[in-house]
Amino acid sequence: MKKSLLSVILILLTFTASWAQLKKTASCCSNPYAAPMAFAMLTHDRQFVSGHESPLPYKHISAVGKMITFATPDGKTGSAYELKAAKPSNKYLLVYQEWWGLNEHIKKEAETYFNDLKDVNVLALDLYDGKIAAEAAEAVKLVQAAQPERIANIIKGAQAYAGTKAEFASIGWCFGGSWSLQSAIITGKQAKGCVMFYGMPEKDVARLKTLNCDVLGFFAGLEKNINPAVVKQFEADMKAAGKNVKTKIYDAEHAFANPSNPNYHREYAAETHQLAVAYLKDRFDLKK
Repeated sequence: MKKSLLSVILILLTFTASWAQLKKTASCCSNPYAAPMAFAMLTHDRQFVSGHESPLPYKHISAVGKMITFATPDGKTGSAYELKAAKPSNKYLLVYQEWWGLNEHIKKEAETYFNDLKDVNVLALDLYDGKIAAEAAEAVKLVQAAQPERIANIIKGAQAYAGTKAEFASIGWCFGGSWSLQSAIITGKQAKGCVMFYGMPEKDVARLKTLNCDVLGFFAGLEKNINPAVVKQFEADMKAAGKNVKTKIYDAEHAFANPSNPNYHREYAAETHQLAVAYLKDRFDLKK
């Protein structure tokens, strides 16, 4: 407990100086990735940070999944945990990590959706280029160091890797919830669906107008930051953009779908998973 409290204090002392710069960078008028940057601002909130206990130790073993690399438009390479369908398929689910990075828990979640959907390739993208946090203090540093332009290039690289005939749906939690929505925007006409768990929504209506799919969002009603008022505004913005969104707010705290988080709610996690799978099957036009 003392170690956890000390970590929070160190976080606040270390990053307070960057708060004003983050606010400036996150302006929707100056940055097309304002929503992810707004999420980065949450790392200055003591309650938000302290609500993320270190993930439980876990090693994911898979007979199917493997790490791959691909070229990115910025001249670098990206990586992802890939689960390839047994039969050739042009359907891809892009999975987006929590603020911890592409850890073993996300690989497990990716494989769970892979097994549920069948005939769909799954790519869990590594948005931190190999870095993984084991404690909240480390996660804060990774979130604040993450460059939206670099992440966008990773997504575009994965899109090119899948090919021009690929159909994409995306899903993500927390930090990845924001990027799931951004992914649907970035992949353009190839996007078929988007699921986001308690991620910061896009607030730029003009940017939302470029969406080619609807959105399914699950949010935490007891959360202070990405709260019901934020969700209501997101619904209004989507309507103004002429896009469809279905949201469901649960009587729970942030990260209620994460088994390694103290806010985990087994019933809500099971329900949202079932709803997400049904939504994805429908958007991929999979046989029931």
